[in-house]
Amino acid sequence: MKPRVIVHDIGVIDYQEAWDFQEELFKASVDLKISNRKGTTQQKTLNHLLFCEHPHVYTLGKSGKESHLLLNNEELKDKNAVFYKINRGGDITYHGPGQLVVYPILDLEHFFTDIHKYMRLLEEAVIHTIAAYGLKGDRIEGMTGVWLDVGTPKERKICALGVKASRWVTMHGIGFNVNTDLDYFSNIVPCGIEDKAVTSMKKELGITVNMEDVKAILLQSLKESFGFRVL
Repeated sequence: MKPRVIVHDIGVIDYQEAWDFQEELFKASVDLKISNRKGTTQQKTLNHLLFCEHPHVYTLGKSGKESHLLLNNEELKDKNAVFYKINRGGDITYHGPGQLVVYPILDLEHFFTDIHKYMRLLEEAVIHTIAAYGLKGDRIEGMTGVWLDVGTPKERKICALGVKASRWVTMHGIGFNVNTDLDYFSNIVPCGIEDKAVTSMKKELGITVNMEDVKAILLQSLKESFGFRVL
């Protein structure tokens, strides 16, 4: 039987509030797995997918450099943006209105125990999603995320990934530029990469893209990539 996943479409939500929600779901799964191994319980963990957007926020992963944020506190206020150091991997990135953020809180023991495969399947789902709009996404060896025009001087990133996992339970995830204001990326060294640009579906297609349509396509692509069913 296919694993089951609970989908939460939580709309535009403050970053800290969404992070707290992730942590709550993540901790519940990790604690349950610890109890199961001790033999005190025998319950199955739940899998979740959170779809949302955030107000302007910059987040710095554990391996990132704070110098990659090019704004001081006053400049952050002027941009109506906030900054968080967080517990995912990776460097600095931006989230904001028009960017589709997806947080999978999955127990990979329901699927496979391979973080590399997990990351590649997240990328694959985004690649399939933008293909529905005639955009060709690809990967760059040694880097995460989804890129356009790979192997050319025009390489640019349309989707960033950053995750955390413990006891095979995941959190954090996908930042997918749909209608994102790309000017906000000029205030950071995105993902610590200085020589590559970022882009969005809106920029590539020349139109504002319907976010609900993108969510539906991405959810279907995730279902196909991971082989789950929605609860």
